[in-house]
Amino acid sequence: MSMTEKTTLEAKPKIDKGLDDVYVKESSICLVDGVRGRLLYHGWDIRDLAEHSSFEETVYILVHGHLPNKDELAQVKQAFAESRAIDPEMVKLLRSMPKDAPPIDVLRTAVSYLSNFDKERDDPTRAANMRKAQRLIGKMPTLVAAHHRIRQGKRVLPPDPSLGIAEDFLRMLTGRNPDPLSAKVMDVALILHADHSMNASAFAATVAASTLADLYSAIVAAIATLKGPLHGGANEAALKTMLTIGRPENAEAYVLNTLRNHGKVFGFGHRVYKTWDPRAIILREYARQLSELRGQMDLFHVAEIVQDTVVKELSAKHIYPNVDFYSGLTYHLLGIPPDLFTPIFAVSRISGWTAHVIEYWEDNRLVRPLDYYVGPTDNVYVPIDQRA
Repeated sequence: MSMTEKTTLEAKPKIDKGLDDVYVKESSICLVDGVRGRLLYHGWDIRDLAEHSSFEETVYILVHGHLPNKDELAQVKQAFAESRAIDPEMVKLLRSMPKDAPPIDVLRTAVSYLSNFDKERDDPTRAANMRKAQRLIGKMPTLVAAHHRIRQGKRVLPPDPSLGIAEDFLRMLTGRNPDPLSAKVMDVALILHADHSMNASAFAATVAASTLADLYSAIVAAIATLKGPLHGGANEAALKTMLTIGRPENAEAYVLNTLRNHGKVFGFGHRVYKTWDPRAIILREYARQLSELRGQMDLFHVAEIVQDTVVKELSAKHIYPNVDFYSGLTYHLLGIPPDLFTPIFAVSRISGWTAHVIEYWEDNRLVRPLDYYVGPTDNVYVPIDQRA
């Protein structure tokens, strides 16, 4: 019996395209409850963390699995502050990048280059990986801010260790100290994006890590995956939609026309959530507050009308706003250009990436899935001078 005949007789395996129903590991890091619209980091609800915590404390929770006491929180804040500075050689690399290079591509290259300065890069111990994670988390905001200043022809600002990560990131990015609301909103945005279970970029990092590649290599794989518009770039598209609509009175007709023509309204729907994304609900309120502070309510009203129209029209499909819908508007109100939205996603999500990789290494197994072959099996090789 030929292989083709044998394959025909065998039952075709169930193929989960997109791995929707496949579990790749046990984890205590993050729970995404798509039915009840809950997001938990080690059991703590994202709504409580957004209201009461800080990004630094959230990172501690993700990596260590418990709330820090005062001394532990002070130590982690100091460690991140000391890790924030980047080497002059790194600044030189950022200056050498083409001026039109996408910031997410620059960040991917910078993280890869950064590994060459870490003497512990190839140390596989948990303690060394925890220190590498700390350094990566600390340096990511500085890399993004430094490159942005360089492409604007402005002076690169060194980190201020007296400030928290979110506040200092805005300062290094814009060149001015942010107002209290802006600093709080940036901190909350980082908390909300810190982890989201086994998403595409976390899975990519895990796959790379499963080969026992170093932590930097795993993070480069994650950044490359995050770049895709189906993952990290949707908030840019959502903001572009709002800016295209422009005025609240245009919003409902725009949505109805888009849906009528089978178009996509970006920032809606999720592979896991079948109800409201809790992150979107939190950011909607902060987008409203920022809009009021700036005296710029039109885009927020556009967002509200788009949201209400989509939810009403697609209620049977359980389509609701996701975090991208309001994060793009929020960053816009903070004065951040759209091509920085995805790098900022990485600034936050690196905490989840490193947590998942370190957790996976505790019981590592090389990720090696199967594909179901459907091609020919009896082709005969013909020398080139005998081919038609």
